Amino acid sequence: MASFYNQATLSYNGNLINSNVTAGEIVETLSVSKTAVTPTYGVGDKITYIVNIVNSGSTPFTGLTLTDDLGAYPLGAGTVTPLTYRAESLRYFVNGDLQTPLTVTDSEPLTLTGITVPANSNATIVYETNVNNRAPLAAASEINNTVTITGGSITTPVTDEEIIRAEGSPNLSIVKALTPTTVNENGVVTYTITVQNTGNTATNALDNLYITDTFNPALSNISVTLNGAPLPASSYTYDETTGVFTTAAGVISVPAATYVQNPVTGVWTVTPGTTVLTVTGTI
Repeated sequence: MASFYNQATLSYNGNLINSNVTAGEIVETLSVSKTAVTPTYGVGDKITYIVNIVNSGSTPFTGLTLTDDLGAYPLGAGTVTPLTYRAESLRYFVNGDLQTPLTVTDSEPLTLTGITVPANSNATIVYETNVNNRAPLAAASEINNTVTITGGSITTPVTDEEIIRAEGSPNLSIVKALTPTTVNENGVVTYTITVQNTGNTATNALDNLYITDTFNPALSNISVTLNGAPLPASSYTYDETTGVFTTAAGVISVPAATYVQNPVTGVWTVTPGTTVLTVTGTI
C-alpha cells in the first residue's frame, strides 16, 4: 500500500491557519512476479524468464512499460550487463491467449511498451536471454536482475527480482596428443592426455574420475606420469596384450578454472584448470 497525506491552509487578514492532516492509503491492485525457468547458468546458456502481471482490480491498466535490467551490475564508473536479450523469443499473453507482439524500445536494459492488463486478469510475458561473457562464473557467483512495471495509472512502480546462480560443478574436456607422430619399429612414443576444467569446482574423489585408453599397437615397458611426477603402478592397470590402459578411479583430479575480469569491458577470461597424464612406451 502507498500512503498519502494532505493539509489545507486558511488565509485571512494576513493570518495563516493550517487544517488537520488527512491520511489515506492507495491499495495497489497490480502485482508482478518474475521466474527463471532454470535456476543456474554457465556461459552461453539460454535462460528463459516468465513475467506474470496480475490485475486484481476492477479497472484495466493500459499503456504499461516493462523494464528488465538484465542483471546489470556496477564496474568502475559504469555498469556491465551479463545477459543478452534474444529478440526472436518474445511472447505476450493475456489470460493465456497469445497477443500481438509488444514493442521493444530498447534491448539493454530490455524495455517493452504497450502492455495491457484487463480488470481481474493477468498478462504473461515470456522471453529468453543468453548468458554472455560479462557474467561472473566463480563459485557462489549470481545474476540478480529486476523487472519493473511503470506507466499507465500506476502511482508507484511495481518490481520483482530473480536470482540465478553460477553452476557449481566441474566442466571437463579431454585432448590427446602423440609424440613423435612418425616412429620406427621398436621405437618409443609418448601419449599425452590433457584434461581441462572450465568449471568453478575442482573434481574430487567422489567424482570417480578415471581415464581409459586402448593403445594400438600395444605398448610395452610403459612409464606413466601425472602432472610431471611418476604415477605408481598401483594407480593404474595395463594389459600389454590388449593395449588397454585404465587409471584407478579417483587417482586423477582436475583443479577448478580461474577467472579474471577486464576492468574496462567487464569481459571475463577463463583459464582452465589442467591435469596432464603421459604414457610412454615402446611400440
